[in-house]
Amino acid sequence: MQNHFCKTPLWEASQTLAAVAGGSHPAETVIINAKLVNVCTAEIQENISVAIAKGRIALVGDAEHCIGPQTEVIDAEGQYIAPGFLDGHIHIESSMLSVGEYARAVVPHGTTGIYPDPHEICNVLGLPGVECMIEDSKRTPLKTMFVTPSCVPAVPGFEDTGSFVGPSDVAKTMEWDHIVGLGEMMNFPGILSGTDHAHGIVAETLKAGKTVTGHYSMPETGPGLNAYIASGIRCCHESTRAEDALAKMRLGMYAQLREGSAWHDLHEVSKAITQHKVDTRFACLISDDTHPHTLTSQGHLDYLLRRALEEGIDPITAIQMVTINTAQCYQMDHELGSITPGKCADIVFLKDLEHMEVTRVLIDGGVVAENGKMCVPIPSYTYPDWAQHSMHVRDEITPESFRIQADTDKDSVTVRAIEVIPARVGDYERHVKLQVTDGKLESDTSQDILKTFVFERHHETGKFGAGFVKGFGIQCGAMASTVAHDAHNLLVVGTNDEDMALAANTLIQCGGGMTAVQNGKVLGCTPLPIAGLMNDKPVEEVAALVAGLEEAWKTIGCQMPSPFMTMALIPLACLPELRLTNRGLVDCTTFQFASLIVEE
Repeated sequence: MQNHFCKTPLWEASQTLAAVAGGSHPAETVIINAKLVNVCTAEIQENISVAIAKGRIALVGDAEHCIGPQTEVIDAEGQYIAPGFLDGHIHIESSMLSVGEYARAVVPHGTTGIYPDPHEICNVLGLPGVECMIEDSKRTPLKTMFVTPSCVPAVPGFEDTGSFVGPSDVAKTMEWDHIVGLGEMMNFPGILSGTDHAHGIVAETLKAGKTVTGHYSMPETGPGLNAYIASGIRCCHESTRAEDALAKMRLGMYAQLREGSAWHDLHEVSKAITQHKVDTRFACLISDDTHPHTLTSQGHLDYLLRRALEEGIDPITAIQMVTINTAQCYQMDHELGSITPGKCADIVFLKDLEHMEVTRVLIDGGVVAENGKMCVPIPSYTYPDWAQHSMHVRDEITPESFRIQADTDKDSVTVRAIEVIPARVGDYERHVKLQVTDGKLESDTSQDILKTFVFERHHETGKFGAGFVKGFGIQCGAMASTVAHDAHNLLVVGTNDEDMALAANTLIQCGGGMTAVQNGKVLGCTPLPIAGLMNDKPVEEVAALVAGLEEAWKTIGCQMPSPFMTMALIPLACLPELRLTNRGLVDCTTFQFASLIVEE
């Protein structure tokens, strides 16, 4: 695959690199006195120098003969150097930041390249929204290697999205310079049942010789997983058990071990490595979804490396999991992922391997961050007006909008409820008994049961789904969000109709976002005017808004980590067991619509 992300293509730089390595031409930059984390051989090499020219590495070893009068010499002073960190699966939209602000947040933490799947914005604005993000990315030094969203909608027939992507659309994007593969194929039912739509999308990616990324969230690791991998899907980030990750690695699939703001899977899935004597070349560390206050307070891939060490993974193996393994997954290890001759000079300086503290970051041979701060400017970018007006709810939202009729003469009925799991992506289908009051069903805080609605917000169809959710612990108030995977319709959860209406209308008025209200008062609101998903304010400002919203959740009674991220998965119909979209309840084990009231 041709790399459009390095300063100079190798074919153009090769003659100069050879001359620099041989000593007949001086290097532009030479790093001296470094301890090299050699991810190729899993060893530490002492007193290493690195010669750089044309944004690429010319020599690794003794580089004294490469230093000329104009050569910039960087003394590592005994610090470790490692390849720039690569995040193999990330949704920038989940950070609620523009691409430029996301780069400013993560590059100082050693991240030099990411493989974002922009299916959030694509579900709202279509491929033109993806093009906006690509334009946004061009202003940053961060190598932003996009994959085309594969599932718009995520599971066809179960929700209404703002757009649609089919095989012919995917084929066109494979010609775009910034597209390196296909986004997570969440429609594993379509792959396993052999639909032309799902396989056609994969086929167009394979024809282009690019990587197909996966999303296999089922616990089954036999025929189904084999079929999924056999279709050409190369990696998967949905392992939540050690046996899931191990099975995938044994079948030649890259197991992307996830640790994000809300999804804390690493404690379990790391056991695939720490409790088994296996080669780890098919293991990667990825963040998937990370909120801005997590990035500002904990870091990005440097934080994942620290978490890996806490789980017993040795430092060099952990670094391989965010460098060479990721590059190999995307068939780009001939350009990225190691500090070796010819590769892009993307280099991270580390004070030690115990705390993974990043002190300096080079991208294409230039210093872009030092001591936790960007040291190069990032120009501004403004999203077009049409991308900032995406709230198209047909009907006025009032307290009456949240009535759920029971249609029964009984005093009580049994309903299906979605029980969320803190810090996990899965949920449980629960059957709970609710009282019928004046022919209606209401929230029951004594059982931790809350009304939940999803309103279509893209095409003014007026469609909505109604149900109940359990597990948030809220006693009084409501929450609303347009970050509602993956169709990103308007999601509202609450204890009473008045607060639910206030929450919904707050977001309609500000162009989308997330809010929490109680007793007729807005306690916290994070406006996300770009597609109802992102805000172009500086990362510090957005992080403060999100932190304030998290405090508002605590005020209304919820104590789980990143609860709004857990809430955002309520409509995601490709995750077991039960979900609610704007078309109704979906049984995500059989992929059929389910009735709210359980027949007894």
